Amino acid sequence: MIEARHLRVLRAVAATGSFSAAARELGCTQPAVSQQMKALESSAGTPLLIRTGREMRLTQAGEALVRHAAGILAGLTAAEEEVAAIAGLRAGRVRLVSFPSGSSTLVPTALAALRAAHPGTRVSLVEAEPPRSVEMLREGDCDVALAFRYAGGAAEWDDLVVRPLLTDRLVGLVPEGHRLAGAGSVAIGELADEPWIAGCPRCRRQLVDVCEGAGFTPRIDFATDDYPAVVGLVGAGLGVAVLPELAVESVRPRGARTVVVEPAVEREIVALTLPDLAQVPAVAATLDRLAEAAARG
Repeated sequence: MIEARHLRVLRAVAATGSFSAAARELGCTQPAVSQQMKALESSAGTPLLIRTGREMRLTQAGEALVRHAAGILAGLTAAEEEVAAIAGLRAGRVRLVSFPSGSSTLVPTALAALRAAHPGTRVSLVEAEPPRSVEMLREGDCDVALAFRYAGGAAEWDDLVVRPLLTDRLVGLVPEGHRLAGAGSVAIGELADEPWIAGCPRCRRQLVDVCEGAGFTPRIDFATDDYPAVVGLVGAGLGVAVLPELAVESVRPRGARTVVVEPAVEREIVALTLPDLAQVPAVAATLDRLAEAAARG
């Protein structure tokens, strides 16, 4: 195995013509240069220098190694500089995946803060709901996944680093002219006879579970993954809905009013990454900024 430090010594000997001069250039002793040259010749398996009195002359193998040494050492220096830049957050890349309401609320604040502190770090963003976003993390398609789970919901995250961010409560959404629009809080059973607009598949399942727990099955007239569409349908008087607060925060609920729904239903918002990725400076900084954005919210 040829070591980079030995190549540096060989180049110095070739440039200066002697062990003593090479030692002065490298800031070490002449015996140290001699010892490292012997180690390099042992690794190469052939003589690299011909010693004639006080002069040193390269063998054909030595000339070949010196010729390649420049490119090898330059490449190694470039690699060291790039790694140092990544470690020092002067460079780096983070692939982030988030569910839509997180993308429009937590993510912009977090990424703006990250860019201000570390302008050399690049972040890409794609959207996906859990569990798909968690699958993407495990499959290596992203570095950080913003995800959620409902209280009591099964989520196998034992193999991941889980950074809790906030608790997001579900709120009711009714048309402005609805009989319960001015209520301080509403028992979900009071909405049993209403037409419903349902959100994403996981939220839809959660809605049905909550309603059935209150003794009724919701009549879902419309279902859409698009939160602004849910709000628009409610605002047009076509039904009622239950949405996470983050989702309502991300749109302007024209024609609709939010009400507190009892019993309280909450979901936990978290940032996930793999244990090894958590040690990467740019990933750790992204997790920190997401936590700060959630705390400010």
